[in-house]
Amino acid sequence: MATLSDIGVSAAINCLSAILFLVAFAILRLQPINDRVYFPKWYIKGIRDSPTSSGAFVKKFVNLDVNMYLKFLNWMPAALRMPEPELIEHAGLDSAVYIRIYLLGLEWNDEIAVNFSLKIFFPITLLSFAVLVPVNYTGGNFEAMKTNTTDLTYSDIDKLSISNVAPGSSRLYAHIGMAYVFTFWTCYTLYREYMIVAKMRLHFIAAERRRPDQFTVLVRNVPPDADESVSEHVDHFFCVNHPDHYLLHQVVYNAITLADMVLEKKTLQNWLTYYTNKHERHPNKRPTTKTGFWGLWGRNVDAIDFYREQIETLSKKEEAERERVLNDPNAIMPAAFVSFRSRWGAAVCAQTDQSHNPTKWLTQWAPEPRDVYWDNLAIPYVELKLRRLLMAVALFGLTFCFMVPIAFVQTLANIEGIQKVLPFLKPLIQMGSVKSLIQGYLPGIILKIFLILLPTIIMTMSKIEGFTAHSALETRSAEKYHLFLLVNVFLGSIITGTALQQLKQFMNQSPTEIPKTVGVSIPMKATFFITYVMVDGWSGVAAEILRLVPLIVFHLKNAFLVKTDEDREEAMDAGSLTWSVSEPRIQLYFLLGLVYSTVTPILLPFIVVFFAFAYLVFRHQIINVYCQKYESGATFWPDVHRKIIIGLLISQFLFLGLLNTKKATNATFFLIPLPILTFWFFKVCKGRFESQFRRFPLEDAMKKDTLERATEPNLNLKLYLQDAYVHPVFKGSTEFERLRVADEEENSQLVATRRIVHRRGNQEVQQDSSEDIMGISAV
Repeated sequence: MATLSDIGVSAAINCLSAILFLVAFAILRLQPINDRVYFPKWYIKGIRDSPTSSGAFVKKFVNLDVNMYLKFLNWMPAALRMPEPELIEHAGLDSAVYIRIYLLGLEWNDEIAVNFSLKIFFPITLLSFAVLVPVNYTGGNFEAMKTNTTDLTYSDIDKLSISNVAPGSSRLYAHIGMAYVFTFWTCYTLYREYMIVAKMRLHFIAAERRRPDQFTVLVRNVPPDADESVSEHVDHFFCVNHPDHYLLHQVVYNAITLADMVLEKKTLQNWLTYYTNKHERHPNKRPTTKTGFWGLWGRNVDAIDFYREQIETLSKKEEAERERVLNDPNAIMPAAFVSFRSRWGAAVCAQTDQSHNPTKWLTQWAPEPRDVYWDNLAIPYVELKLRRLLMAVALFGLTFCFMVPIAFVQTLANIEGIQKVLPFLKPLIQMGSVKSLIQGYLPGIILKIFLILLPTIIMTMSKIEGFTAHSALETRSAEKYHLFLLVNVFLGSIITGTALQQLKQFMNQSPTEIPKTVGVSIPMKATFFITYVMVDGWSGVAAEILRLVPLIVFHLKNAFLVKTDEDREEAMDAGSLTWSVSEPRIQLYFLLGLVYSTVTPILLPFIVVFFAFAYLVFRHQIINVYCQKYESGATFWPDVHRKIIIGLLISQFLFLGLLNTKKATNATFFLIPLPILTFWFFKVCKGRFESQFRRFPLEDAMKKDTLERATEPNLNLKLYLQDAYVHPVFKGSTEFERLRVADEEENSQLVATRRIVHRRGNQEVQQDSSEDIMGISAV
């Protein structure tokens, strides 16, 4: 069990690491050569100019202004200076609301934030230290438990936890009272924040500029028709069922192979650029490469000629594949992006059933064009349920496979318990410095290393599930990662740690006594979570602002691939908020804070430091670095609210279980209403606010349409929308433009459709209905 000295060692190491990262960032960001790495967002917006473009040679690479180094911390107040309305204009609503999670509710006076306190955890921390810490410290049960239960190990930190309160003591009513206070305060803050974010979203939508997704829906599972192509079928269906609002559509092609070719061609072009640059630096020597994989084996050839030939051959294949996809009916998927003349028409279509058959003509709001994940649009709709079932099974297996490394980490966190089973380790463990390093720092860093590859694995699983938007992929991945952290990092650390600590008791005691042992050990795991918060939340966040990997990659590209200013712009990796990783991490800290607020309050200051520090760092990154890949209008907020409520319920149930181990049956009775009230609060918020994040009110849609018609009466909406949802591999394609022009000419004339031609001799009634359809189409 980690002691205060072990926690001190961990705190010293992580504070030193964080300070070193921050100092390195403060110095590196001042160098002209690194300007594009630490301020890429301003370059992308076209506001900032490179400081290396003029001046003396040395000044192009090194900042010689001593005064700048004296103000190397001025990035901190600069990160806080931008007001929220300007931040929304600069970075988008998604980024602004993400930042609000760290400070969950600021007191605002007009446009200026006047209170930067953490609304949930800062007051909870003050109350916990004012009420619960004195109650726990003077409980007097620590020595008795240590004497009576010889196989249990404790540290001095446990004197500050509920473990030091005697079973059945009236002191437990203080914890129960604080549980109610903390719950009511959390719910009040969440309700207020939900209301604020909902108003921000409605205001953002009302003030938002025109976007293609406001007029477009994605239609899936278009039923097959023997007489019409998918494009004709979609056109006729919406002409009949949405005659006044339907404008145009774009069918979805299965262009995965073509997209792979385009990506491969880009890679070959990069290699050609690399060898061309190399030849320009040494014109007397032609560069060579090997023809095998990655140039590792095979015969030596002239590198420039080799890659030129490869690009020329691939270009021919690419063009042939493009023509095949455009002209092959089997390459068209039963899906389409359908655009309307008004937002109102799109909202009606996206939010209603289109057919009496609930499995056909499925509609949903189209993602904005840059949010579309094109590869998954080629997946047949009937496969999606099977894919998601398989990935659910895979997630279950992945979650429980990670129990093994979690158990290993807990052996380091509870080294005294392990030495009873493995006594030969005792001489090493007894060394003070080694013991402090192992217990105070190593468990957190090892767990962090184990989790490095997990986000990539989870994102791959989400892509296999078939979601069609990057935002949906990140939201789904965040849910998986949140579940994983909940089961493995939180519950797994408690359960495996308890099993290792109490190994003899688990093997000898009756099954009815096991929950009591688990309950006793919950507060004892606070020391492990303290080390994890410092490693992940302090050092990890400081490493985020340093951007060491993008810095190295940028300079490598600059040295070998960059020839022009355009190349230099592409070499910048602005990155974005990794929602699928950062949001579950925030939820884990919410869970830890809510669980341990009434159990071991000593954890709370470490969490408060994380939220405050992360707010500062990520606000700076959002302002200067990250470029959002898409804008969802904060549609993720209901998920954030739901996960915090889940954490609150878990904290209440664990506290109920812990009180049962403290022989406080009568006191436990007073806690039973708490989870019931919390769930009722969740349902109230869901009914009151969630629809504003899931649907577009028809009233607001009509207002925006009316205003737009008044201010832009000559707007050519068809021209604005016709290329919005064209697959990137077809943009600029001559063959694609020819087919589109042919379709427009055919649809603009009153000509017989294929359905009429095929059925004219057999079904006169069908001819009449088809003629009606074409009449509507002509209108």
